[in-house]
Amino acid sequence: MLDGITFTLDGKEVTAGPGETIWQVANRQGTEIPHLCYSPKPGYRPDGNCRACMVEVEGERVLAASCVRTPSPGMKVHSASERAKTSRKLVFELLVADQPERETSQDPNSSFWNWADRVEVADSRFPELGRPNKVDDFSHPAMAVQLDACIHCNLCVRACREVQVNDVIGMAGRGHLEQIVFDFNDPMGDSTCVACGECVQACPTGALMPATLIDAEGTYTNAPDREVNSVCPYCGVGCQLTYQIHDDKIVAVEGRDGPANQNRLCVKGRFGFDYAHHPDRLTVPLIRKEGVSKHDVDIDPMNPFTHFREATWEEALAVASGGLAKIRDERGGNALAGFGSAKGSNEEAYLFQKLVRTGFGTNNVDHCTRLCHASSVSALIEGVGSGAVSAPFMAAEDAEVIVVIGANPTENHPVAATFFKNAAERGAKLIVMDPRGVALSRHATHMLQFKPGRDVSMLNAMLHTIIEEGLYDKQYVQANTEDFEKLAENVKNYPPEEMEKICGIPAETLREVARLYARAESSIIFWGMGVSQHIHGTDNSRCLIALSLVTGQIGRPGTGLHPLRGQNNVQGASDAGLIPMFYPDYKSVEDPEVQAFYEKYWNTKLDPKRGLTVVEIMDAIHAGKITGCYIEGENPAMSDPDVNHAREALAMLDHLVVQDIFLTETAKYADVVLPASAWPEKDGTVINTNRQVQMGRAAVPLPGKARQDLWIIQDMARGLGLDWNYGHVSEVFTEMVGAMPSLANISWERVDREESVTYPVDSPNEPGHDIVFGNGFPTKTGRGKFVPAKLINPAETPDLDYPLVLTTGRQLEHWHTGSMTRRSNVLDAVEPEAVAYMSPHDLTRAGIKTGEYMLVSSRRGTIRLKARIDDRMPVGLVFIPFAYAEAAANMLTNPQLDPFGKIPEFKYCAIKIERDLAPAEAAE
Repeated sequence: MLDGITFTLDGKEVTAGPGETIWQVANRQGTEIPHLCYSPKPGYRPDGNCRACMVEVEGERVLAASCVRTPSPGMKVHSASERAKTSRKLVFELLVADQPERETSQDPNSSFWNWADRVEVADSRFPELGRPNKVDDFSHPAMAVQLDACIHCNLCVRACREVQVNDVIGMAGRGHLEQIVFDFNDPMGDSTCVACGECVQACPTGALMPATLIDAEGTYTNAPDREVNSVCPYCGVGCQLTYQIHDDKIVAVEGRDGPANQNRLCVKGRFGFDYAHHPDRLTVPLIRKEGVSKHDVDIDPMNPFTHFREATWEEALAVASGGLAKIRDERGGNALAGFGSAKGSNEEAYLFQKLVRTGFGTNNVDHCTRLCHASSVSALIEGVGSGAVSAPFMAAEDAEVIVVIGANPTENHPVAATFFKNAAERGAKLIVMDPRGVALSRHATHMLQFKPGRDVSMLNAMLHTIIEEGLYDKQYVQANTEDFEKLAENVKNYPPEEMEKICGIPAETLREVARLYARAESSIIFWGMGVSQHIHGTDNSRCLIALSLVTGQIGRPGTGLHPLRGQNNVQGASDAGLIPMFYPDYKSVEDPEVQAFYEKYWNTKLDPKRGLTVVEIMDAIHAGKITGCYIEGENPAMSDPDVNHAREALAMLDHLVVQDIFLTETAKYADVVLPASAWPEKDGTVINTNRQVQMGRAAVPLPGKARQDLWIIQDMARGLGLDWNYGHVSEVFTEMVGAMPSLANISWERVDREESVTYPVDSPNEPGHDIVFGNGFPTKTGRGKFVPAKLINPAETPDLDYPLVLTTGRQLEHWHTGSMTRRSNVLDAVEPEAVAYMSPHDLTRAGIKTGEYMLVSSRRGTIRLKARIDDRMPVGLVFIPFAYAEAAANMLTNPQLDPFGKIPEFKYCAIKIERDLAPAEAAE
């Protein structure tokens, strides 16, 4: 081992790497040394306070804590001497004296009790030390705190403060009254805890436990009888996890050491699993009853039989596929459309778009990418030739400067945010740009809280500074880019001193941040839907691409462009061709050579014209051009802008087939409802925001007569006349890879074996490339392209009638349209009702108090919800999460589209607020 230190461990000469401790070397050599306060998992530093890992070093008077002690050349260490073993045994005996009885403890299988067994300590000769402050705390719906088992190892403190960087847990008191506290010794449920559960996973004794694994008395229950490794079903981070299962029900989840999460999870991934077992699950096929109007959607999801009747699978599939085939045969394929899902697997997405293109005969297929990062993808393909990220979010570790713009990762991508916070803690400059005062700003060196919808003015001012002051990388620009002159000419018109008046950020701050980004050895940009969900979303992304290209901050460690993808498989679904203008791998449907390849590959004629997007499909339904639709796992009745318009469209359809796990707001308009599989019930691959292809595995059985999505899609295809006979999901993956050069050298067997493979990859036995574009770009010229952006105002601006601005998004606890998270007991208990976040000034001016009901109106509708004060919100801006069906934020949003990405302007529309004067009883 290069630069190693050679020493003797238990009579054997070994070598320690730089910074390696005795414990780490011993562990690498297969020598077990007990440990309690130390966790070998990534991100945890050793502390050495528990003394359970003591070893003997020849020539030294006292024993050494092996977890913190580093070896020196020639040192002789004995891990199993009588002296070391006796010391460790004494430590465990002292600790056992204060533990609850194992049989009735919180976790009889804890790390502590397992180590106690190995050192042969079952009881103690020492008296229990009474600690009156060790009281139980069951105030949090997700976790139980029982400090009678706490050994003060402070692993939970490090988990909270150093790994997840949430700064909630600390130590208080002195001597035998010392204890773990949350904030200022608040009950856990009343503290600022974000319920990531890192402390629970780190705790070695069961003092902190998932509430699902203890009974009302605090005793261990629901012991898992098996475990299954899979991937989280929520955001695009792609955290690897382990389902813990009891009697075929998921009872707990633990994080795994995946490349994107390093054992970390957020509240959704760790505690949002029980939606799969919710009584609302669809378990039988449903057909709408004769004479029941589609405009009547007052349906209880637990009792759909007021509007639907149960059907056999044979009948339901015949009616579902037959109705679509009839429209196709009578009116042509373009009278049909399909919405696929980013919440399923790559294989499902690939088959769904193939069904629409070969079975319907149209390119009218889309999914939620149209509503999140379509403009980002449009700009990236135009500028650098690829719609995927150039570097993973883990690259923040190598960055000197990290820019996070239009994103709230602490709530939308919480695990990714931990790595940004880790980087800031080690000294990286974190620049946060967002109209809302997002939580990540607490860790930022610069917070640019610019005016909503004024991104281009701010970013062009930075480009102006970089070019005017000669801070751009002239050599890189000359060798690797094109159209620099057009960019330089355009940004001359955007001096910071003038743009300050538009974006609201002082000119000197704009110049300072531009210099910081340009001069750094490595700078990286992350952005979210605050950038993309505007009518100028593509222009916003063009500016970010220009910043990266003009400074050469791309293609190296710690540099790059990374749009943080929203859903668990939105990257994979887009890659697989679930979009109307591209076949798999973003090959244009209007390219004759590409079309010829797919006509041969799929053995059928294909439509040579690009299809309609999500919002365009709704307009086409209103125009009478589309009369049939197949929707798999999407919920446009909640997710589309101006949802009244979308719901009216759904009700107008002659034939609507919905395939889902719940009777969603969209499914209530269906003619046929097909009960599908939740993520923990299926096998399949997904691709996360880092371009990592990962394996999801079935953990629990399907409920009732529900079926796998993949097989429903295949049966629907057969009903449309397609001769499909896939025997296993791996066969679909193999076919998909054959059509996607980006997945070359990635086989089903490889993903199953390695758990995660990053594309692109050069050979079947090599790791993939985390960082791309180091040797040029996959464009026709091999160069990155500058595309100048002009100032465009939002489509609808405030006026006297509607004086405020609405922006929408997600909350930490609730994801997308809430169909899953609002059916999770923990998540819905933590955040149970719709709220609008507003500045104290706006609430006071409207005469509304926090917690009171209010009405929010736009030109498209009105919703009723509670007010919540938020000191970080600027005056004039209101934020509303869109997960609540009873107060659907998209009743208000503007359907105007970005002309390139065809994405609606979710992040900006004019609204007014007023106090709800309805009687309090009516509010309940």
